[in-house]
Amino acid sequence: MMSQMPQPTALSRCPSCEEPLETGDRFCGACGYDLSAVPTPPQDEPTITMNGTSPHPPSAVPSVDWPIAPEVDSSNTPAPVHRAADIQGTDSGGSELPHPTGESAGVRFDRPREPDEYPLAPPAESPSVPLADPRTADLATPPAGGTRLCVACRSGSVDSDGYCENCGHAQPRERDHMEQELSAVSAVSDRGLRHHRNEDAFAISSTALPDGSPAVVAIVCDGVSSATRPDEASLAASRAANEALLAALPLGTHPQQAMHEAIIAASEAVNSLADTPASHDEHAPHVNAPACTLVGAIVTPTLLIIGWVGDSRAYWVPVDRASPPARLTEDDSWAAQMVAAGLMNEAEAYADERAHAITGWLGADAYELEPHTASFKPDRPGVVVVCTDGLWNYAEAAEHLSEVVPLDAAERPLHSAQVLVGHALDGGGHDNVTVAVLPFPAPAQGAGSA
Repeated sequence: MMSQMPQPTALSRCPSCEEPLETGDRFCGACGYDLSAVPTPPQDEPTITMNGTSPHPPSAVPSVDWPIAPEVDSSNTPAPVHRAADIQGTDSGGSELPHPTGESAGVRFDRPREPDEYPLAPPAESPSVPLADPRTADLATPPAGGTRLCVACRSGSVDSDGYCENCGHAQPRERDHMEQELSAVSAVSDRGLRHHRNEDAFAISSTALPDGSPAVVAIVCDGVSSATRPDEASLAASRAANEALLAALPLGTHPQQAMHEAIIAASEAVNSLADTPASHDEHAPHVNAPACTLVGAIVTPTLLIIGWVGDSRAYWVPVDRASPPARLTEDDSWAAQMVAAGLMNEAEAYADERAHAITGWLGADAYELEPHTASFKPDRPGVVVVCTDGLWNYAEAAEHLSEVVPLDAAERPLHSAQVLVGHALDGGGHDNVTVAVLPFPAPAQGAGSA
């Protein structure tokens, strides 16, 4: 993948030693600092508040005085600041989405309307051994020696293949249900009620910006089910993006630029999974490249950054429910393109069986990588909900999702993520479901890597 190109500079002083500079200098005459590495600030395109008014700092915690995210050449542009009013029907640069041209090579029809081809396949239930739901069953204390007890019969031991030696019930795998809680962000992921495995993945963390203020990160990825090893793709992408952000943010990289580069790092991580020996393809001619979608959020005391590729989403839900919620992402999908082109309204488009055909994803067979990034300055506290379509299929509109998010979500993000996952499971759980909840502004205790 291409990286950011150096830009010419027009600085009056060296950013390293403050030595005065002359026009045309490429290096500082005092310390030798490479001035070509300093991007020229683009024309001012400030972020705006969620309600379109001038921002009021929601917290007394000082934050970095970020410049506008630097622009690069047109072949690798990390989208400029995305205005809230431009979200619906546009990409991150504010331009219209490309008009659909039929089932082209740039569309991936990976999302069946009813994914019943992924049924759970437990052993036949015995009247004497009722089967428990492995997502909700309390795990019994293992006997001496560390052998796992069956979650169904609660008495049999689990063998090395993951089956109960007493009732034969398959045990839940580690990724079937995952939860993680940090002081400023929490996430929950569940296999759902129809799929045979969880192909979603997430990574949450927090770090400190150069001025000591916190930056909280959540990355959520959804494996493309029609691709090979989608669970590996989502895990690799979430880890790579998270690691890239934790490396870049403490160095003072603009969060929007850091998010753009993190998505590129995630793409490269997924691409590397396709590097298999030629003999592998000979024995498995139908194997294709691993692929996934990605959505991520960075929350600081004053700034909210969103980045995405695909149809996983981010929503804004204010603490004061009298203020309107908002969807912060625009899907890379067939349905979104139809709406943007004016060929269907949203209800018609998402009712179509082709609605979830994605037009953007991470993977070696992706038509073109176009990371979207958006920058916001909310003027009031709230929470950011980052999720896969396993949730928003059951709460598509921002207003609907806002009704499901608990009123105390900012104080109890883990509980809120659990409630949202439960909402999807109660609705049918046809897909894997993953949700991360980040309170805004980032609380001071969120600083420190995790």
